[in-house]
Amino acid sequence: MTDNTGPWLVAGLGNPGPEYAGNRHNIGFMVADLLARRMGGTFKRAQKAQAQVVEGRVGPPGPAGRRVILAKPMSYMNLSGGPVTALKEFYKVPTEQIVAVHDELDIDYGTLRLKLGGGDNGHNGLKSITKSLGPGYLRVRAGIGRPPGRMDVAAFVLKDFSSTERKELEWFVDRAADAVEALITEGLERAQSTFNG
Repeated sequence: MTDNTGPWLVAGLGNPGPEYAGNRHNIGFMVADLLARRMGGTFKRAQKAQAQVVEGRVGPPGPAGRRVILAKPMSYMNLSGGPVTALKEFYKVPTEQIVAVHDELDIDYGTLRLKLGGGDNGHNGLKSITKSLGPGYLRVRAGIGRPPGRMDVAAFVLKDFSSTERKELEWFVDRAADAVEALITEGLERAQSTFNG
């Protein structure tokens, strides 16, 4: 059961460094950056974790708003579990109030799916978080589709979005940020009914 007074932790998954910034694998960072702008905050280095964080509120102004810690793990994708666990412990966030925002190969580009728990589907960031926390956290899955032809999956996720995809990217990131806010303020079922494609 979610605790309306305790903080939420939203971890946008990606790889640090300018060479990765536009990669498909970094859509979680893109969503976190937009949420930080909406909160009027700037990412700063976390004291107790290898991550950048912004603290703020989501939802109506005042006490009805939910306290949120936005995080971008700086450990590289396949080690995301360490920073997420350190932040969970430092801010005392229950696992069911942790949201991982990540790219998803098995969903068409531009489609979102929200869910609680489940497997990692070969996603190294989720694999690392699940190893640290167990599977009982929330996910906002941003579809990037499958690589064309015989392209290697690892090469595909570490490539920038195509020029065609980039035409929709701002809209897609905006919608994913809306989905994170709805998940926190309205709960999973209502957010799923609005955003699950």
